Amino acid sequence: MIYGGIDVAKHSHEVCLVNDSGDIVLRMHLDNNHKGMNKLLQALERLGLKPDDVKFCLEATGHYWLPIYCYLTNQGFELHVINPIQSDALRNLYVRKAKTDQKDALLLADLLRLGRAPATRLPSETTLKLQSLSRLRFEFVRQVGGLKNRVLGILDRIFPEYPDCFSDVFIRTSRELLKSYPEPEELAEVDLSELSAFLKEHSRGRFGEERAKKIQSLAKGTFGITMALDAFTLQLRLLIEQIEFIEEQIKVIEDAINEVMEELRPSKETPYRHVIETIPGIGSILAAAIIGEIGDISRFPNPRALVAYAGLDATVRASGLFEGTRNRMSKRGSPVLRNSLWLAAISARRFNPELRAYYELKRSQGKHSNVATGAVARKLVHLIYSLWKDNRPYDADYQWSPPGKNA
Repeated sequence: MIYGGIDVAKHSHEVCLVNDSGDIVLRMHLDNNHKGMNKLLQALERLGLKPDDVKFCLEATGHYWLPIYCYLTNQGFELHVINPIQSDALRNLYVRKAKTDQKDALLLADLLRLGRAPATRLPSETTLKLQSLSRLRFEFVRQVGGLKNRVLGILDRIFPEYPDCFSDVFIRTSRELLKSYPEPEELAEVDLSELSAFLKEHSRGRFGEERAKKIQSLAKGTFGITMALDAFTLQLRLLIEQIEFIEEQIKVIEDAINEVMEELRPSKETPYRHVIETIPGIGSILAAAIIGEIGDISRFPNPRALVAYAGLDATVRASGLFEGTRNRMSKRGSPVLRNSLWLAAISARRFNPELRAYYELKRSQGKHSNVATGAVARKLVHLIYSLWKDNRPYDADYQWSPPGKNA
């Protein structure tokens, strides 16, 4: 058997082949295109090697590994993909130490030869769609959060009292008000009846004259700056418009996610599309993100492996006879999965009696709210794992494998 290591990059790859004894059979540089892949196939053909004679190993480096994985898999080769964290740890123990592309390719080939690289299956097309759409939504939501912080920063300068006008600065009525009257002076001088009518129209009757009086009172007594107001108000309008634009795009993404989720429905008569959607607190969008990041549940031998993959496992600080008692979340796994599980845990605290009781238990033990939520998230992972493995919907009386006492 021949073992191949491929060090993946954006424009080109380094390939190294070794035999059962670890001797180098071939080294080559490939461009990341059809010409480069044909060059590899021709080199293998000259060596008399067929797809059944060669296994390849590569790192999951960003998204660059996916095209070469698909190409070689379609050619009939067996491929193994490892996490860069794994290869970094093994590189430190590797006898042929050096950090070069050629050495990395050799390391990957040796890992495969020594049985240290598990076989990999590409996610299904449905899973891949859920993963890519959920990651895009995750990024857009983060962008909206950043833009909102910038809006608040501008308001802190020109109208610091404005957050007292509404319970949420970013409700529809507030946004329309800031776009139409971005300067405190404008709000202070506008006719009260005009402002009242504006608020009533955009709030569908929720706000009226009383709210208008409050806003004008705050605007007249504002402690905000008056210099460069034209620049700040322009930013304010543009930032709010950008927030609204991205939020519309998020809605488009969510509609697409729900369409893809329908592909998972076992049958037309089944009331759910995937078993984890039946867990109280996990809606379709969170379920899609979790499914997209996990992919195939059989990849994980037990719930603890899934907890670690999500980066929800604890790191232990130890030195000599000292062992820390305040352990922190490792955060080494998928940030999208971790974020989704965290949000699901917060939701589950409200809608799932069992997990709510577990959260309250942790709080009664003196745990900080975030620590208790992390414990709920880990317990939720165990529940997800059990239901998914058994392919059965949530049942409050269902006997599943809970985490240990250190969860």
